[in-house]
Amino acid sequence: MKIILLDSIRSMQNVWAIFRNADWAWFEKIILTWFTPTPPRNEINKTALWAENSVIWEYYENPLDVINQLKKEWYKIYSVELAKNSIDYREFFWKKQDKICLIMWNEVSWVRQNILDNSDKILMIPMMWKKNSLNVSVAAWIVMYAFV
Repeated sequence: MKIILLDSIRSMQNVWAIFRNADWAWFEKIILTWFTPTPPRNEINKTALWAENSVIWEYYENPLDVINQLKKEWYKIYSVELAKNSIDYREFFWKKQDKICLIMWNEVSWVRQNILDNSDKILMIPMMWKKNSLNVSVAAWIVMYAFV
């Protein structure tokens, strides 16, 4: 099973775009935490094209509670972040039978250290020019594509 956890993503458009990406990439569930917007919302259909109806979603206040539960269920936790111990997502190989959870965070605050500490791996997308980050929905799509 493939899950994506969205922690503290403020933009509804990014959340809805990730719903659509998750549907395309066969991610079975999206977990929304903290202040990430949740369906139902009238604004969702334009961006998500009703993917909020085909991808299971759940909301939890605390992402660490969810991560700890997923680890008990043998999920591998992969945060997407530029950190000292990040590995290039293109050099990362996973076993198709692994249960995975990708963690995405908003581009302003970055992933919290306690979430990184509870990750099995930290994946990064190498940047080619001056900026050091991508829009979260674009970054999510790139990494989800690698898992397809």
